[in-house]
Amino acid sequence: MNKSYEVEYCNLELRFNRRHIQQLIKDLIQEGYSLYWSEDESLFILSVRTGRKLVKLKFQLMRTGDYKLIGDYIIKDAKLAEFIEKLIGDTRGHAVVRRFKDHIIVIENILFGEVIRLVEVSGFKQRVIYQKGPTPTMEEMEEMFTSQEGEMRLLLLKMEVDDELERLHAAIHNGDEAKAESCRNYLKQMQNRMFMLEW
Repeated sequence: MNKSYEVEYCNLELRFNRRHIQQLIKDLIQEGYSLYWSEDESLFILSVRTGRKLVKLKFQLMRTGDYKLIGDYIIKDAKLAEFIEKLIGDTRGHAVVRRFKDHIIVIENILFGEVIRLVEVSGFKQRVIYQKGPTPTMEEMEEMFTSQEGEMRLLLLKMEVDDELERLHAAIHNGDEAKAESCRNYLKQMQNRMFMLEW
């Protein structure tokens, strides 16, 4: 491997379920990585040893029960970089990726798992290697984010409704009328939010 190989992942926005993390752990173990993990109520930390370096991937637990990869990471191991890039693609995530190699920086802007812009920086020179289609206007970018974000919000809201229905079922089963009423009120609020998103 090239000793100067280095990749930096910034502004990561990756959301996925626990199964993805379990699969990542299995894949890393099969590749021979030494790793361990720890977990509390809000954070799952996967520590991966690459040579003398220890990379700590932090997954934040969201209210829906899904996870979000948080933080910026500098990776000097090509294979581990491949795993992170697979995660970005599989989850249709967003990221800014900077690759450092032989005094040249290549910057990738990734939106919904797809490279939309590729720029090479060498010293003071900068050149655009690839740009998907014409440069989108601010209005087009906003519209694209809104349409995708609306779908994501609706999906997360449906999962939240499922969780709340389970809490309501448990409260009724346990005879906790106060908790059951609280759940019913919250479900009514979420129903209104769902109607708004579906319109």
